[in-house]
Amino acid sequence: MTPIDMAIQAGIWALEILAIAAPVALSVAYITYFERRIIGWVQVRQGCNRVGPAGLLQPLADGLKLFLKETIIPARANKLLFVGAPLMSLVPALIAFAVVPFGETSLFGIWDTPHVMAISNLNMGLLYVMAISSLSIYGVLMAGWASNSKYPIIGSIRSTCQMISYEIAMGFGLVTVMMLAGSLNLSDIVHAQAGGILHWYMIPLFPMLIVYFISGCAEVGRTPFDLTETEELVSGYHTEYSGMWFATFSLAEYGAMILISLMTSILFLGGWYAPIPALDIIPGTVWLLGKSAFLIFVFIWFRATFPRYRYDQMMRLGWKIFLPWTLGWIFVVGLFIYTPGLDSIIDFWLAWR
Repeated sequence: MTPIDMAIQAGIWALEILAIAAPVALSVAYITYFERRIIGWVQVRQGCNRVGPAGLLQPLADGLKLFLKETIIPARANKLLFVGAPLMSLVPALIAFAVVPFGETSLFGIWDTPHVMAISNLNMGLLYVMAISSLSIYGVLMAGWASNSKYPIIGSIRSTCQMISYEIAMGFGLVTVMMLAGSLNLSDIVHAQAGGILHWYMIPLFPMLIVYFISGCAEVGRTPFDLTETEELVSGYHTEYSGMWFATFSLAEYGAMILISLMTSILFLGGWYAPIPALDIIPGTVWLLGKSAFLIFVFIWFRATFPRYRYDQMMRLGWKIFLPWTLGWIFVVGLFIYTPGLDSIIDFWLAWR
């Protein structure tokens, strides 16, 4: 490869990264707006409606406020880790989008075959997402320890226990998807669900859909699993943070929420395929983003509806209910796949046979 070819390839990668990072950042800003409006609607009040028409400029005002606020670093904090912790939480949430396929395109007929719209179409894409997203745990631990304060370290330990507990259930739940699709490639998993809603994995794996989505709520610390930010701990692991460093943690949380919604749509809801083949005239990316937007609405709906769990209730749900449930469903799926007579029932969803 010549230097010119390398430069062109680097420029293409930079544009692809910008094409994902910029919409994600803008989406995070306006998800906060719609969250306040939806919760206001649920609670029969207005929500934010002062800045701009219908309050649409409120996210920009909030961003400007956080940017202008003073960033305070505690005198006895480990300054390097204190500053690095928010980035350690944000970066994994963003680079996980590198393997997320947003659809297929032939670029208006220029290519003979459709290409997957992803920065990298990895054969181990599902494993990559699980591995990279789990790295955000280190940012939480770093934030609590570097603050050199009792409340943040307690909050970071509780948050780490919560994230690890529910990652195990999420991982086992995704094993069943791999068993049906026969691949860890995210675009292959979507292709295995082609043909309409009856082919989607939400039907044979509906319990795993519930486990994955609820575990995703716990993974990103959303209500009713936001125990690391409750009043008894002041504000959890980011108690000592202010200004843009605090906003970086919030950006990481909402970025992870978008990622969980996209992954749920890809793994269980047919990805970019329409529920009825006749509706495939609508671009696949529109279907994928529409499904993800609905799941983000469900995240917000949970926040407006459910009371917060106690810590022991949350851990019991992860270890005593979700973990046995996922292990049992792996056994059931394996039994149907490899038992003569029963395999014909599940052959409908086995694209690799």
